[in-house]
Amino acid sequence: MRNSTRSGVDPFIVMDVMEAARRAEEAGRHIIHMEVGQPGTPAPQGARDALARAMQEDAMGYTVALGLPALRRRIAALYGEWYDLDLDPGRVVITPGSSGAFILAFSALFDGGDRVGIGAPGYPSYRQILRALDLQPVDIETAAENRLQPVASDLEGRDLAGLLVASPANPTGTMLDRAALAALMEAARAQGASFISDEIYHGIEYEAKAVSALEISDEAYVINSFSKYFSMTGWRVGWMVVPEDHVRVIERLAQNLFICPPHASQVAALAAMECTGELEANMAVYRRNRALMLEGLPKAGFDRIAPPDGAFYVYADVSHITDDSRSLAAEILDKAGVAVTPGLDFDPVRGGGTLRFSYARATADIEEGLERLRRFMAGRGAV
Repeated sequence: MRNSTRSGVDPFIVMDVMEAARRAEEAGRHIIHMEVGQPGTPAPQGARDALARAMQEDAMGYTVALGLPALRRRIAALYGEWYDLDLDPGRVVITPGSSGAFILAFSALFDGGDRVGIGAPGYPSYRQILRALDLQPVDIETAAENRLQPVASDLEGRDLAGLLVASPANPTGTMLDRAALAALMEAARAQGASFISDEIYHGIEYEAKAVSALEISDEAYVINSFSKYFSMTGWRVGWMVVPEDHVRVIERLAQNLFICPPHASQVAALAAMECTGELEANMAVYRRNRALMLEGLPKAGFDRIAPPDGAFYVYADVSHITDDSRSLAAEILDKAGVAVTPGLDFDPVRGGGTLRFSYARATADIEEGLERLRRFMAGRGAV
């Protein structure tokens, strides 16, 4: 049978790195994982306990398409706690992870062939989901002086139907302040482009709190997830906040595309939101790991790095070392036993000269990984 042209998406390279690391571990090697963007911790204990209780009492059938009302109300309350916003729970949509939210958002906002701007470097699945939906991703090449984030002037002459921005960003961890985010939203509005804000790393910030697009305007789609701050990657539960007059559009799409988000995951997510002590303990680990990375990576020879304001990544320019980051990542895995992600995932044009390092794992792993990287680079004569 033939395949559609829409199915011709690129592989997610970090998943290939994960598979190579798995094979190395299967062969008996001890691999330090700096490639994968997920916490090294499980879902909070309170979330797991709540689900265990619920499974004894509930058949875990379908929920309504927009998600459990209690969870929608609790997420709305979170916007009051984090951003001092009075959010109508009716605008909150529970989704099968942030990936499900992107599919719903792109389907609701854009027609086939529409041009949607995304920052480069940026999360690779944006580009591939857009292509799979017969939409045209438009890479906006960002500059170091702009913290590798798009700026309003980047939108000029691009004829965009939409703009997708992430702050804190993957792979860089950089954030937009209120003025920069507002300028981008206004520039998008001025050319009739819908604005989507990926806020999946909110809650994982260091020197300053991340700004939500909803603090600036209700005329935006805001996407978040329980994967990162709430440490629930494999549970596949996220959420989206949309303008009031878009709720029914999203509901119809969700009913047909997904029926509903996973019931069990929604139960766990609701309980996870009350596990602040455990979640903040995770943040203490990230803060320690970040400090180790900012000290240890330059000592290993990776000294050209983006400022990691949030998330749990460091994005390094290694163009003075190689123009083939995929080969360098493979060499690091083979010789140092450290899995890192080549930048080609995030920037098809310049990614051959960049690597992403994740510091979401246990601190002991980060310390060991940095020492392995130092020895590896010293052996190459780079430090």
